[in-house]
Formats: sequence, C-alpha cells, structure tokens
Amino acid sequence: MPMALESWLSKVRSAMLSSGAPPGPRKTGVGILAFEVASLMSKLLHVWRAVGDAAIARLRHDTINLDGVRKVVSDDDDFLLSLACAELVDALRAASDSVAALAARCADPALRDFRDAFLELADTGRDRHRWAAPSWKDMDTRAHKMEKQVASTSALRRAMEELAEAEHGLRKLLHLQCGGNGACHRRSLSASKISVAAEQQQLIFSKKQEVKHLKQTSLWGCTLDAVVASLARVAFTTLARIKVVFGVGAGQEDERHPPLYRSLTLSSAVHPSSLDAPPPPSRKSMSMEEMLLDGRSLASWKRSGGFLDECSAALTPPPGTLGAAALAPRYAAVVISIERMARSPRQVGPEERDELYGMLTASVRAQLRARLRGAVAAADPGLAGQWRAALAGILEWLAPMAHAMVRWQAERSLERSRNTAAALAPGGNTNTNVLLLLQTLHMADRGKVEAALVELLVGLNYVWRFDKEMMIYYSWHLAS
Repeated sequence: MPMALESWLSKVRSAMLSSGAPPGPRKTGVGILAFEVASLMSKLLHVWRAVGDAAIARLRHDTINLDGVRKVVSDDDDFLLSLACAELVDALRAASDSVAALAARCADPALRDFRDAFLELADTGRDRHRWAAPSWKDMDTRAHKMEKQVASTSALRRAMEELAEAEHGLRKLLHLQCGGNGACHRRSLSASKISVAAEQQQLIFSKKQEVKHLKQTSLWGCTLDAVVASLARVAFTTLARIKVVFGVGAGQEDERHPPLYRSLTLSSAVHPSSLDAPPPPSRKSMSMEEMLLDGRSLASWKRSGGFLDECSAALTPPPGTLGAAALAPRYAAVVISIERMARSPRQVGPEERDELYGMLTASVRAQLRARLRGAVAAADPGLAGQWRAALAGILEWLAPMAHAMVRWQAERSLERSRNTAAALAPGGNTNTNVLLLLQTLHMADRGKVEAALVELLVGLNYVWRFDKEMMIYYSWHLAS
C-alpha cells in the first residue's frame, strides 16, 4: 500500500507540473484574447440594445424630459436628441477602434479593411462588404447568440480561476507531505491526508473537463476571423440603425437596405423625403410612433469634418457650461453633500459645514455671502417648513444629475483602465449606460446650477440654525 501510494502521489505531482506548462501556440484561434473580445462584444451589443424601439421611446419620452435636463441643460428637443445621437455614436466609435485593432490581425483582407469600411459607412452610407444585417430582427437573433458566447466566456474565466485555485491547493498539500526532492515520507502520510488529496485530484479532473468544454463553446475556441466578422456585423448594423433612427444622412442613397428601412417602426417624419415636407406636429398631437424622434435638424448636420468627428465635437461642452469650466465633478460632490446634510440637519457639525464651504468656488461663495448678509435666523416653524420643501424640490431634480455625474466618471475610469477581469467577473458591469452623459452636469449651464446651489445653501443654513435654536430652546425648557 505505501509503495502504491508513493507511486500515485508521484504521478499526481508529475501531472501537476506538466499542467503548468504553457499551451502550444494557436494559429487561428482567439485563445486568451477571448476575455478581452467578450468584453468588447458586450459593449457593442449594449450600444445595439440602446437604439432599439423601447430604448428610443424612453429617450424621447423620459430621458430628454427629465426636470433637471430641461432646467439646466436645454429645453430644446433637437439639441438634446443631437447630444444623445452623438453620445451613442461616440460609444460605438470607441468600440469600433478596438474592433479595427483586432481586424488588423485577421487573415481575411476584407476584415483588415474594417476601419476604412466603417468610416465610409459613416460618411456616405455605403456598406462595401455588406456587413450590416438585412433586418433588425436578424440582428436581434445574432445578438442573442453572441450574448450566449459572452456568457460562456465569462463562465470559462470563472472555471479557469477555480481550476487554478484547486491546483494550487493540491500543490500546497503535496509540498507539505513530500520533501523538496519530491520524495514522500511514509510516516507523514495519514489516511485523512490521502483522502483530501484524492478528492482534490478528482475536483481538478472535473474542472479540467469543464474548462475543456467551455473552451469549445465560448469565444476561446473560435477563429479570430469569425469573431471579428461578428463584431463587424454588430458595429455596421448599429451605425446604420443610429443613422436611420436619428435621420442622419437621410438623403444618402442606400442600395443595400431597402427592406431594413421598411421594417423600421418609426414614423417617416424621422427622415423626411423632401424639403417641402410639412412641419412636424406638436408634441401633444404626435402619435406614439411619431413621438419617438423627429430628426430633421440632425439630418442637416454639417459634414465638413466627417460624421464621426462631428459627433465627437458635439460632446465638447460649450462655453458657459460646467463641463467647459471643469467644475461638473466638483459641483456634483457639493450637491451630494448638501443632500446628505438636508436629511439630518441636526447632525451637521461645524467640521462638516467648514468642509462643505471649502468645496465651494469663489463665485458661489460671493453669491452666498450676498444672500446671507443681514439675514437673521428666527425660530419660525412656518418659514423652516417652506425652506425644507424648497430644499426637497431642488434636490429632487438636481441630485439625480449629481449622482449620474459620479457614475459617468466612474464608468469612464473603468473604461480607461481596461480592466477586463473585473468586467467579466460575476456581477461585473460591462453594460455601461451609453446615454448617461445627457443626464449629468457636464453640459449644464453654470449660472443656473450655481443659482440652484446658492438656494440650497441658504435653505440648509436656515434649517440648520432653526434646528439648533430649537434644540437649545428645548434643552433650556427641560432644564428649567
């Protein structure tokens, strides 16, 4: 039995050492790039879902009609829709740059032509390789299959991590039970250790089988050309969809997609066929389909710098906005701090008040001093109630924009870090909100936001002083 045990342990150790050897080179397979490709595929699919009928309806009826967006960004539908279009295109462009980098390594010369072909589709509407799906329904079917590949690749990562952990556990056990030269000492081997080693080896065998299966069913086992072809189809179909939905380049000829355009559920008012078309109906009289989008102004965008460049330029905050002054993150932090203090004014101490004051800009401080000059806090329950209501009213529309600003920044940081491991981890977020910028303070008018901040600070100051006076009053009353 001991000799058989030593032989078995030696075989296990040899298998463990050999399993750590690097795999042979793959000529055409995606291999280890599968995890990065899965993250990229997930991002592209998310942009595709963001231009579906339901998503566009939410944009038209909900997003651009948010109180905060209307109050401090713009109340012009055309401007807000053009901003949403630019944000979608910019997200698609960023993902397509990654597709182009992968395409450069493909064997198919048509795939290596991806970058130029994508730019041509953006600027002229011509799909030289016919990569766009023949219908939206067909693209949805493809998207469903690709989502399964992404899920399978995510499962592969988890299985590989679990396998590595199990192998490490067995190596550690063998190291404790065997000498440095690999020789096992009979007296040091107990029945319980033998049982644990056997169970660990069985777990490793099972995990290896799972990894082998997942490599075959996930992106790992696909060829790079096949994967890039799928990514190209998503990118081209999504760009075509964006241009149709927002009425961009409506006058361009398109010999590729007559069925595609006819299958669209939007009104023909999105892309008018002539300059003499009647004016769009008012928002109140529009039908459900007509209210999805009215893209006349978007179709007339200048084309001097190319469509993709224009979309990137449209996301540059104009003068007078918080984004142009690089103040959006700072003001978002101020709003969130005020929101927290407004919930429990009595718990706000001098340190917190000083910290909040230190976050203010010189312009806000000047306005605040002017408003508070000569003001005397009086213990007026009615006035305190009015200020509480005013605080709640402003925070109701301003606080969501501040929180959206924080999320947008966090997502940009995650994107820049290119942390694929985190993106594919269970619960990881690869589906960033591609229409989040519209809801942030980035494009907000600086003067309007500062006016709202001053109102919040004045109200918070009064409520805080009122609660303080009430606490002193009740403390004196109880003491007497």
